[in-house]
Amino acid sequence: MIGRGCLLLCAGLAAGCSGSNADKVLVLIPRGASVRTAADSLAAHHIIGNATWFRLRSRIAGLDRQLKPGLYEFPPRAATGDVLRRLAAGDAVHVRLTLPEGATLFDLARAVEGRVGISQANFLAAARDSTLRTRFGVPGESVEGWLLPETFDFPALVDSREILERFLDARRANWDSTWDSRAKAAGLNRHSLLTLASIVEAEARLPSDRPLVAAVYRNRIRLGMPLQADPGIQYAYLLRDGLRKPRLYHNDYAFASPWNSYLHPGLLPGPIGNPSRAAVEAVLSPSPLPYLYFVAGADGAHRFSRTYQEHLRAIRKVRNQQQ
Repeated sequence: MIGRGCLLLCAGLAAGCSGSNADKVLVLIPRGASVRTAADSLAAHHIIGNATWFRLRSRIAGLDRQLKPGLYEFPPRAATGDVLRRLAAGDAVHVRLTLPEGATLFDLARAVEGRVGISQANFLAAARDSTLRTRFGVPGESVEGWLLPETFDFPALVDSREILERFLDARRANWDSTWDSRAKAAGLNRHSLLTLASIVEAEARLPSDRPLVAAVYRNRIRLGMPLQADPGIQYAYLLRDGLRKPRLYHNDYAFASPWNSYLHPGLLPGPIGNPSRAAVEAVLSPSPLPYLYFVAGADGAHRFSRTYQEHLRAIRKVRNQQQ
């Protein structure tokens, strides 16, 4: 059995019907709708010619309890057998969601709201659900950092939990069998590894910079220096306001938040994005160099320094090049 009621929409959706889609309709069959409800709605919108014949055909074919919910696209006066086969097979319209490398739950929530219609608040609440976190062994307050950057297709009736589980399952399936032992040797567990990798992902604009940025943070941790990671402050604003500050000013470095590593020593409370495999590898295999500082140039590449004096000179050089 599949939901109550069926909603039929123009194939053009919010943009309106026009062009090649003008002769088709989108039929939303909710979970739990009966075959009778589906048949009556399909007939009322001229997708099938006779609701009684549709119900009879579905019983004869043994498909009356196999019709799957979803958003379907049909031309008017479609063949009854074709409609039945597609509904039974779940041949519904799908939406594609992409989580870019380093993107946050907030980024994914905006994409989900725009493409699936689930509110950002609903999605973010699901990401904080304790049952979901326990199932995937996530110790933080949300599943931030534990989603694998990837692209997946989802049925239009997907819910927040199903989306999150798909990305979480992908991270788990793609977890390298050597990472846990290598992390342990570096004094890290999965949570701290993903946290550090998310910072590296946020800082490194070029792939070649990842192992060097990772070296800076690994060296700072080893020496007991504060991380002083700007992306952590930006994430604190994201948590508070739902928006990331594109640029930090002097007073932002005094922002009272556990995500401000200028004020709080050690690692951040958790990941600030969802890192790529390359970022994780960079943390586990950083460049064997004694760098402690870096500054980004106009070309996107970072200038790395061993001492604070070298760092100040690098900053002046970068500023002079930008003038």
